[in-house]
Amino acid sequence: MKKYIIFLLMLCFALNNAQQNDIKTLTAKAEQGNAEAQFNLGSLYYSGNSVEQSYEKAIFWFIKAAEQGNLTAQYNLGIIYSNGNGVEQSYKKAVYWFTKAAEQGDTNAQSSLGHSYYNGNGVEKSYKKAVYWWQKATEQGNANAQFNLGIAYKNGYGVEQSYAKAVYWFTKAAEQGHAYAQFNLGYAYTNGNGVEKSYEKAVYWFTKAAKQGNANAQFNLGVAYYNGLGIEQSHEKAAYWFTKAAEQGVVEAQYNLGIAYEKGYGVEQDKNKAIYWYKKACESFDDEACKNLNRIK
Repeated sequence: MKKYIIFLLMLCFALNNAQQNDIKTLTAKAEQGNAEAQFNLGSLYYSGNSVEQSYEKAIFWFIKAAEQGNLTAQYNLGIIYSNGNGVEQSYKKAVYWFTKAAEQGDTNAQSSLGHSYYNGNGVEKSYKKAVYWWQKATEQGNANAQFNLGIAYKNGYGVEQSYAKAVYWFTKAAEQGHAYAQFNLGYAYTNGNGVEKSYEKAVYWFTKAAKQGNANAQFNLGVAYYNGLGIEQSHEKAAYWFTKAAEQGVVEAQYNLGIAYEKGYGVEQDKNKAIYWYKKACESFDDEACKNLNRIK
């Protein structure tokens, strides 16, 4: 599952002599009970934009706005309590504020609330309730919820297992640029899970995800280039993508790079680099890497 990301909407102030007066005006409105001003002032204090950064003051103003029903402030408080930014971490308080915003239709809060139920963070674990809130969020096109719903259908969590429906939701999210969905879609096409097997389509989606830095997609793209599956074989490009994945800690990619440098597959033969990558993989308890390391040292 994707980690929570906080999206704070911040005011833009011109960098001129009137800037301090703008802050004073905003503060005055917030103190008079204007919810929008309270939220914006909280956003400024959270980011340290135009004011000295202060989680304490940010939370103070977010709470003021949230208590008046500002759904974005409610959602932000959920994220803050979930991550423990400037407050004692509390999943229960996070769920409280996610629920407030979700019930008002905030799609990010709905997706996050589903995540809470999925993991049992601050609430009793319930895949069905997780699915309920993700479905609510998907109605508004939320890519994270679409991906999570795909995972639910893939594994049969809270719904009847269906690879076809998993692919449907992965596609929805992937088309919005969701890297994890793109990887899962590539995996589905590789194995023919819920779709007709197609290495070409698998490569298409692995490439999309790999270019966004998804390590598993980078490794699988390397495998595709190495074996010429769905794309013209290229040991050079295979080594390139194995390197990308290996640098992010993918053990299989580290092992493959060890072989590449030992044999000179797509790279200049280099015993020292082979030893380096075999050692990396061996440190993660890859038995074959350990055997190769001991053999060539």
